[in-house]
Amino acid sequence: MISGVALSAQQPDAAIIIRDLDAANQARFDNVLNFSDVEHYTVFRGSDEAHPAAEMTVKMTYKKGSGKDYVILSRSGSSLIQKVGLQPLLDNEKAINDPAKVSQSWFTSANYEMHLKPGVTQTIDGRICLAFAITPRHKAPNMIDGTIWIDAETHTLVQVEGIASRSPSIFAGTTKMMRRYANMHGYSMAIHARAESSSPLFGRTVIIIDYSDYQFELRGSP
Repeated sequence: MISGVALSAQQPDAAIIIRDLDAANQARFDNVLNFSDVEHYTVFRGSDEAHPAAEMTVKMTYKKGSGKDYVILSRSGSSLIQKVGLQPLLDNEKAINDPAKVSQSWFTSANYEMHLKPGVTQTIDGRICLAFAITPRHKAPNMIDGTIWIDAETHTLVQVEGIASRSPSIFAGTTKMMRRYANMHGYSMAIHARAESSSPLFGRTVIIIDYSDYQFELRGSP
Protein backbone atom coordinates (compact mmCIF):
# COMPACT_ATOMS: atom_id res chain seq x y z
CA MET A 1 0.00 0.00 0.00
CA ILE A 2 1.22 3.51 -0.84
CA SER A 3 -0.22 6.57 0.85
CA GLY A 4 0.86 10.10 1.77
CA VAL A 5 2.02 10.84 5.32
CA ALA A 6 2.78 14.05 7.16
CA LEU A 7 6.32 15.38 7.43
CA SER A 8 7.94 15.86 10.79
CA ALA A 9 8.78 19.42 11.79
CA GLN A 10 12.50 18.81 11.33
CA GLN A 11 13.75 18.67 7.75
CA PRO A 12 15.71 15.44 7.03
CA ASP A 13 19.44 15.83 6.40
CA ALA A 14 19.77 14.89 2.72
CA ALA A 15 23.56 14.63 2.84
CA ILE A 16 23.47 12.07 5.65
CA ILE A 17 20.77 10.02 3.90
CA ILE A 18 22.73 9.94 0.63
CA ARG A 19 25.92 9.02 2.48
CA ASP A 20 24.14 6.12 4.18
CA LEU A 21 22.60 4.99 0.88
CA ASP A 22 26.07 4.94 -0.70
CA ALA A 23 27.41 2.93 2.24
CA ALA A 24 24.52 0.44 2.02
CA ASN A 25 25.31 -0.27 -1.64
CA GLN A 26 28.96 -0.91 -0.82
CA ALA A 27 28.10 -3.09 2.20
CA ARG A 28 25.82 -5.28 0.09
CA PHE A 29 28.55 -5.71 -2.52
CA ASP A 30 31.17 -6.53 0.14
CA ASN A 31 29.10 -8.90 2.28
CA VAL A 32 26.75 -10.78 -0.07
CA LEU A 33 28.96 -13.55 -1.42
CA ASN A 34 26.29 -15.49 -3.32
CA PHE A 35 22.55 -15.38 -3.71
CA SER A 36 19.86 -16.84 -5.94
CA ASP A 37 16.20 -16.18 -6.59
CA VAL A 38 13.36 -17.20 -8.88
CA GLU A 39 12.14 -14.51 -11.26
CA HIS A 40 8.81 -14.67 -13.09
CA TYR A 41 8.44 -12.43 -16.17
CA THR A 42 4.99 -11.67 -17.59
CA VAL A 43 4.47 -9.71 -20.83
CA PHE A 44 1.22 -7.99 -21.79
CA ARG A 45 0.50 -6.38 -25.15
CA GLY A 46 -1.75 -3.46 -26.01
CA SER A 47 -4.48 -2.69 -23.47
CA ASP A 48 -4.94 -6.30 -22.36
CA GLU A 49 -3.34 -6.86 -18.94
CA ALA A 50 -5.45 -9.94 -18.19
CA HIS A 51 -4.03 -12.35 -20.75
CA PRO A 52 -0.21 -12.62 -20.97
CA ALA A 53 1.32 -12.64 -24.45
CA ALA A 54 4.37 -14.43 -23.05
CA GLU A 55 5.73 -15.67 -19.73
CA MET A 56 9.09 -16.88 -18.54
CA THR A 57 10.36 -18.17 -15.20
CA VAL A 58 14.09 -18.22 -14.56
CA LYS A 59 16.43 -19.04 -11.72
CA MET A 60 19.04 -16.34 -11.24
CA THR A 61 22.34 -17.08 -9.52
CA TYR A 62 24.77 -14.39 -8.40
CA LYS A 63 28.35 -15.13 -7.35
CA LYS A 64 30.64 -12.42 -6.07
CA GLY A 65 33.48 -11.95 -8.54
CA SER A 66 31.56 -13.64 -11.37
CA GLY A 67 28.25 -11.79 -11.64
CA LYS A 68 24.82 -13.14 -12.58
CA ASP A 69 23.71 -16.14 -14.60
CA TYR A 70 20.28 -17.42 -15.56
CA VAL A 71 18.65 -20.80 -16.14
CA ILE A 72 15.22 -20.81 -17.81
CA LEU A 73 12.81 -22.98 -15.81
CA SER A 74 9.72 -22.51 -17.98
CA ARG A 75 8.38 -20.40 -20.82
CA SER A 76 5.13 -19.96 -22.71
CA GLY A 77 3.46 -17.72 -25.24
CA SER A 78 4.99 -15.85 -28.18
CA SER A 79 8.50 -17.02 -29.07
CA LEU A 80 9.13 -13.67 -30.78
CA ILE A 81 8.35 -11.73 -27.59
CA GLN A 82 10.55 -14.08 -25.59
CA LYS A 83 13.39 -13.51 -28.04
CA VAL A 84 13.24 -9.73 -28.57
CA GLY A 85 11.47 -8.70 -25.36
CA LEU A 86 12.66 -10.93 -22.52
CA GLN A 87 16.03 -12.33 -23.57
CA PRO A 88 17.55 -8.81 -23.92
CA LEU A 89 16.49 -8.06 -20.34
CA LEU A 90 18.33 -11.13 -19.04
CA ASP A 91 21.38 -10.33 -21.19
CA ASN A 92 21.39 -6.74 -19.91
CA GLU A 93 21.24 -7.89 -16.29
CA LYS A 94 24.23 -10.14 -16.89
CA ALA A 95 26.13 -7.31 -18.59
CA ILE A 96 25.56 -4.69 -15.89
CA ASN A 97 26.52 -7.17 -13.16
CA ASP A 98 29.93 -7.75 -14.66
CA PRO A 99 32.22 -7.36 -11.61
CA ALA A 100 34.35 -4.83 -13.50
CA LYS A 101 31.46 -2.39 -13.93
CA VAL A 102 28.66 -3.41 -11.58
CA SER A 103 29.15 -0.34 -9.38
CA GLN A 104 28.18 1.86 -12.36
CA SER A 105 24.55 0.70 -12.03
CA TRP A 106 24.12 1.34 -8.30
CA PHE A 107 21.77 4.04 -7.01
CA THR A 108 24.58 6.11 -5.50
CA SER A 109 25.73 9.71 -5.62
CA ALA A 110 28.59 8.64 -7.93
CA ASN A 111 26.08 7.59 -10.61
CA TYR A 112 23.22 10.01 -9.95
CA GLU A 113 22.60 13.58 -8.98
CA MET A 114 20.24 13.28 -6.00
CA HIS A 115 18.04 15.99 -4.51
CA LEU A 116 15.61 15.61 -1.63
CA LYS A 117 12.03 16.58 -2.49
CA PRO A 118 11.12 18.67 0.59
CA GLY A 119 7.82 17.69 2.15
CA VAL A 120 7.26 14.64 -0.09
CA THR A 121 6.85 11.32 1.75
CA GLN A 122 5.03 8.04 1.13
CA THR A 123 4.26 4.94 3.14
CA ILE A 124 5.30 1.93 1.05
CA ASP A 125 4.71 -1.56 2.46
CA GLY A 126 4.45 -0.02 5.91
CA ARG A 127 7.73 1.91 5.63
CA ILE A 128 7.77 5.72 5.77
CA CYS A 129 9.88 6.86 2.84
CA LEU A 130 11.49 10.09 1.67
CA ALA A 131 11.54 11.09 -2.00
CA PHE A 132 14.73 12.01 -3.86
CA ALA A 133 14.78 13.22 -7.45
CA ILE A 134 17.51 11.42 -9.39
CA THR A 135 19.23 12.27 -12.67
CA PRO A 136 21.78 9.88 -14.22
CA ARG A 137 25.33 11.14 -14.61
CA HIS A 138 25.73 8.83 -17.66
CA LYS A 139 23.34 7.06 -20.04
CA ALA A 140 22.70 3.31 -20.01
CA PRO A 141 19.57 1.11 -20.33
CA ASN A 142 19.53 0.49 -16.59
CA MET A 143 19.79 4.16 -15.58
CA ILE A 144 16.57 5.93 -14.54
CA ASP A 145 15.59 9.58 -14.56
CA GLY A 146 12.93 9.92 -11.87
CA THR A 147 12.46 9.35 -8.14
CA ILE A 148 13.84 7.01 -5.51
CA TRP A 149 12.07 6.38 -2.23
CA ILE A 150 14.37 5.85 0.76
CA ASP A 151 13.36 4.42 4.14
CA ALA A 152 13.31 7.39 6.52
CA GLU A 153 14.61 5.23 9.39
CA THR A 154 17.17 2.88 7.82
CA HIS A 155 18.15 5.07 4.82
CA THR A 156 17.90 2.04 2.51
CA LEU A 157 16.29 1.86 -0.94
CA VAL A 158 12.58 0.97 -1.03
CA GLN A 159 11.40 1.93 -4.51
CA VAL A 160 12.59 3.53 -7.73
CA GLU A 161 10.40 4.87 -10.51
CA GLY A 162 10.95 6.93 -13.64
CA ILE A 163 12.02 6.84 -17.27
CA ALA A 164 14.88 4.69 -18.57
CA SER A 165 17.63 6.88 -19.97
CA ARG A 166 17.93 4.51 -22.92
CA SER A 167 15.62 1.84 -24.29
CA PRO A 168 16.62 -1.64 -23.00
CA SER A 169 15.86 -3.39 -26.33
CA ILE A 170 14.63 -2.86 -29.88
CA PHE A 171 11.25 -4.09 -28.61
CA ALA A 172 10.74 -0.98 -26.48
CA GLY A 173 10.44 2.71 -27.06
CA THR A 174 10.45 5.17 -24.16
CA THR A 175 10.22 2.99 -21.06
CA LYS A 176 8.56 3.85 -17.74
CA MET A 177 10.04 1.71 -14.98
CA MET A 178 9.27 0.89 -11.35
CA ARG A 179 11.11 -1.49 -9.02
CA ARG A 180 10.31 -2.19 -5.37
CA TYR A 181 12.67 -3.60 -2.77
CA ALA A 182 12.39 -5.38 0.57
CA ASN A 183 14.95 -5.46 3.36
CA MET A 184 16.57 -8.91 3.54
CA HIS A 185 19.44 -9.49 5.96
CA GLY A 186 19.82 -5.72 6.08
CA TYR A 187 20.11 -5.33 2.30
CA SER A 188 17.63 -4.01 -0.29
CA MET A 189 16.57 -6.80 -2.65
CA ALA A 190 14.12 -6.49 -5.55
CA ILE A 191 10.70 -8.05 -5.04
CA HIS A 192 8.59 -6.54 -7.84
CA ALA A 193 9.16 -4.54 -11.03
CA ARG A 194 7.12 -3.13 -13.86
CA ALA A 195 8.22 -1.67 -17.20
CA GLU A 196 5.83 -0.06 -19.66
CA SER A 197 6.87 1.05 -23.13
CA SER A 198 5.29 2.16 -26.38
CA SER A 199 6.82 2.28 -29.84
CA PRO A 200 5.47 2.87 -33.36
CA LEU A 201 6.62 -0.59 -34.43
CA PHE A 202 5.48 -2.75 -31.49
CA GLY A 203 2.83 -0.62 -29.76
CA ARG A 204 2.27 -0.79 -25.98
CA THR A 205 4.07 -3.45 -23.96
CA VAL A 206 4.04 -4.07 -20.20
CA ILE A 207 6.54 -6.38 -18.52
CA ILE A 208 6.00 -7.37 -14.89
CA ILE A 209 8.69 -9.16 -12.87
CA ASP A 210 8.15 -10.87 -9.52
CA TYR A 211 11.14 -12.05 -7.47
CA SER A 212 10.87 -14.85 -4.89
CA ASP A 213 12.66 -17.71 -3.13
CA TYR A 214 15.82 -15.80 -2.22
CA GLN A 215 18.74 -17.83 -0.87
CA PHE A 216 21.86 -16.12 0.50
CA GLU A 217 25.45 -16.79 1.44
CA LEU A 218 26.74 -13.87 3.48
CA ARG A 219 30.23 -13.03 4.65
CA GLY A 220 30.68 -14.42 8.14
CA SER A 221 27.73 -16.83 7.89
CA PRO A 222 28.27 -20.44 9.00
